[in-house]
Amino acid sequence: MTLPRPIVPGRTYLITRRCSERRFFLRPTSEITQIFEYALAHAAADHNIELHAFVAMSNHYHLVATDPDGNLPAFQRDLNSLLARAINRAIGRKQSVWDSDSYNAVHLLEPESVLEKMAYTILNPVRARLVGRAVDWQGATSVGMGWEQVRVIRRPTKFFREERDMPKEVTLHLTPPPDTNPVEVQSRIAEGIARGEHESKADGPPLGMRKVLAQSHNSSPDSVEPFGALKPRFAARCAELRALAVSEYRRWVDSYRAALALFNQGQRDVEFPLGTYRMCRELGCLESPA
Repeated sequence: MTLPRPIVPGRTYLITRRCSERRFFLRPTSEITQIFEYALAHAAADHNIELHAFVAMSNHYHLVATDPDGNLPAFQRDLNSLLARAINRAIGRKQSVWDSDSYNAVHLLEPESVLEKMAYTILNPVRARLVGRAVDWQGATSVGMGWEQVRVIRRPTKFFREERDMPKEVTLHLTPPPDTNPVEVQSRIAEGIARGEHESKADGPPLGMRKVLAQSHNSSPDSVEPFGALKPRFAARCAELRALAVSEYRRWVDSYRAALALFNQGQRDVEFPLGTYRMCRELGCLESPA
């Protein structure tokens, strides 16, 4: 069983969602790119999610985002549902688009780790040796987007024609991460991208967009993904900060399980720990103020 995840307003995350069987359902055609950016902009606006960086690879996507209001589960529910239905319509299939595991959200504990994950996100196509430069990736990516830049995305056809409440246009934009200098962030990210592109040259020539787009959406990587690999919950350069976060999380899980046990025994006035999403936000249970 998946361990519970505390949802505390104001946290910044690296969010990852993977396609079923690692298949290339997000293959970066112009249609899939438009679908991804439209759905992302729509869901982020609906749930007040602040986007800092994003990329859609052929079989997964990464977002670096801040959740000011504690809406991460609803944001992921709506984004992934909308993407799955639209992508299936676009490529002519009906089965599950996403891996059976839930999305992974790594809590970024310090501004430095936020900058690192932003560069990591944008460099994904380069590190995977698909393109030589981040700007060459033709899929959805935030590379080159400034804080003041707005990307207007028109509503895609096919599936979205039947969704009459969907706007004809949405705007996709980035915001600087909390507690950072916007100018410094852009400079640091640009330096990180340049460094990553230079380092990747040693790995040989990239596959190139022509071959990426020639792949079938039913294809998957030749590499074998390690079975049972650990999925981190926290990221920080400071080891003490990571250790403290792990310790606090374990205490939170113990408090949650204790409250849930009392609730299941019929005690309806039990308080759940701060950040309990489903029991408190969806079912109306009491939540501890701290």
